[in-house]
Amino acid sequence: MGGNSKLISMAATARAIAYVDAGAVERNCALLKERLGGAELCAVVKADGYGHGATRCAAAAVAGGATWLAVATAAEAAELRRDGIGERLLVMGALTHADLELALEADADVVAWRDGFARAAAALASAGRPARLHVKLDTGMGRLGTTDPREALSVAALAESADALEVAGLMTHFATADETDSTFLEQQLDRFRPVVEQFRRLYPGRVVHAANSAATLGSHREAHFDMARCGVAIYGMDPAGVDPAPIGLEPAMTLRSYVADVKQVRPGDSVGYGRTWTASEATNVAVLPIGYGDGYRRGLSNVAELLIRGRRRPLVGTVSMDNITVDVGADTDVRGGDEATLIGAQGGQRITTEELARHLGTINYEVTCGISPRVPRVTGAGASP
Repeated sequence: MGGNSKLISMAATARAIAYVDAGAVERNCALLKERLGGAELCAVVKADGYGHGATRCAAAAVAGGATWLAVATAAEAAELRRDGIGERLLVMGALTHADLELALEADADVVAWRDGFARAAAALASAGRPARLHVKLDTGMGRLGTTDPREALSVAALAESADALEVAGLMTHFATADETDSTFLEQQLDRFRPVVEQFRRLYPGRVVHAANSAATLGSHREAHFDMARCGVAIYGMDPAGVDPAPIGLEPAMTLRSYVADVKQVRPGDSVGYGRTWTASEATNVAVLPIGYGDGYRRGLSNVAELLIRGRRRPLVGTVSMDNITVDVGADTDVRGGDEATLIGAQGGQRITTEELARHLGTINYEVTCGISPRVPRVTGAGASP
């Protein structure tokens, strides 16, 4: 029962806890900064830091060498400012008029690709503080940005000529940097480079950025330009969705719950909604108070494993909103109050977000972003007792 008293105490206040290791975020950023050489690192902390907590991760990223921070929304920028984050901020997403006003109030840079947006930013800029624009060229992502290099340079020219605007940078976004076939990435670079050359000639000293985590860790050093925008890698997840360990990344999140009860199950007994699992022989099932209401997805039913007492245990039955059930075997030492690790390491074993993503047919980003707000985030490595 070693460590059980601590876990029962934890369980009195939380059904599950996501431990976030800020030190891992800092070390991951230091590794990325080393890969970038002289280029700057922009840490992407949108979506509440990919579910890890935006403010704590922003501070850790800066400690690890990031000089810029990026978010998707104006509200995210405003929240970081309220929490005392003073570094340069870039809001990358589309903005309504009200969003644009909020972003500029937060002293954040914004992304532009149409003259109309640039003029709206000029009208909202406060006296003595021009709106800083990053012109976005769509080289193949097919989302935000103009596909016309002439329009991109026109927006930059408008910003340069307006007292209330400032050309801060030029950017694009890679669509396939996490794939082994680099053909399309090279095509995007071929579309971007001529515009970069013109932009740098016209606006020297402004930041040019394109690389994401995958492009930063990959072999295309020419994609780094002046700055890289790294998201998934700063949280210790593999951009390719395989395994972060071989590339030197440390996962920052550990998700833990506890065994609420252990019950005997006879052959032919079923557990959970829909009777999707039936015992073929006598065994014991542990019940854990975590489910899809906490972001532990229903698609993991009957396929995922988790760690209890340092051993992999199969999840059996359907994941419900508030509980899961785990087969711990006929002759078990598992007891109520035991720690359960759903993401992270225990006893020399580990469950990665990449593993869960493969079960779900999705990406590791979605696994951590999906951990719901009712799971408290606690700063700490979450080391197993």
